Amino acid sequence: MTPAAPAYRRLSVEERRSQLLDAALKLFAHRTPEDVSLDDVAEAAGVSRPLVYRYFPGGKQQLYEAALRSAADELQQCFDEPRVGPRLPRLVRALDRYLAFVDEHDTGFSALLQGGSVVETSRTTAIVDGVRRAAAEHILSHLAVPEPGLLLRMTVRMWITAVEAASLIWLDEGKQPPLDELRDWLVEQFMAALTVTGGRDPQTAALVEALAADG
Repeated sequence: MTPAAPAYRRLSVEERRSQLLDAALKLFAHRTPEDVSLDDVAEAAGVSRPLVYRYFPGGKQQLYEAALRSAADELQQCFDEPRVGPRLPRLVRALDRYLAFVDEHDTGFSALLQGGSVVETSRTTAIVDGVRRAAAEHILSHLAVPEPGLLLRMTVRMWITAVEAASLIWLDEGKQPPLDELRDWLVEQFMAALTVTGGRDPQTAALVEALAADG
């Protein structure tokens, strides 16, 4: 007897949209947005081009922005570490997740965050900036400094920019040094930046002492 074919299940609107976004993200993870067409997304998702347009009537631009928001959400979650235990190990775990995202998405990370894409708009720029701001808020929360002052906030935001730049250079350099060495170096850079700021800001100086006492 011939086995029965599995029953066909129509996807809900949200399930179909998620399927298309997942297909787009996988393509953007290995190719720049300029090199990904709606036909590519349709083929990867196993659907027709008109179906992609049905869910993203704005075409490639709308699909790219939706994929960018999805990637941005994932990046923001990298820094969502439980606020328990010593503070620096929390930062290490969050940074491990961030760098794992960079490693997994490879070319797509450059396309999504480096800018300069032909599909870049003020909206996509705002989405990327939102990732940086959210990461800064998470880190400041982990540092547990009541009402962090201007210099401390600037130091954290500058370090996040440095992490992003280092990640892009790491990809350009063939993913060298190894991820654990890159992570440790970035943490050391963070402590060095805090120490320099502490020379001008008593609040940051007290934080550096507290982090050292955390062990």
